[in-house]
Amino acid sequence: QVQLVESGGGLVQAGGSLRLSCAASGRTSSIHVMGWFRQAPGKEREFVSFITWSGGNTYYSNSVKGRFTISRDNAKNTVSLQMNSLTPEDTAVYYCAGKRDGAVRYDYWGQGTQVTVSS
Repeated sequence: QVQLVESGGGLVQAGGSLRLSCAASGRTSSIHVMGWFRQAPGKEREFVSFITWSGGNTYYSNSVKGRFTISRDNAKNTVSLQMNSLTPEDTAVYYCAGKRDGAVRYDYWGQGTQVTVSS
């Protein structure tokens, strides 16, 4: 099993920045991809970004491309999401997730961290 714990959420004004972190523990060798998702009030959970654990390949949703940057530190088993130029539309609970090699769905999920952007 893999445990994921997010941190770094909070309240920020529009135009500001936040950095989220996700610490992975347990069978981290099974992780192939780490991703970030978010869920705003009254909306479905949506994909934000992912990074491959070994090669560091990244992908972003169109809504965050150019503003958010995902990175990983394999030595520390952490994945970070640097969020710049935040807008109120970025307000959501952000979840870290991990997927095993060959898996279709993300297998592991964190508890989430709240990000609130005020206008």
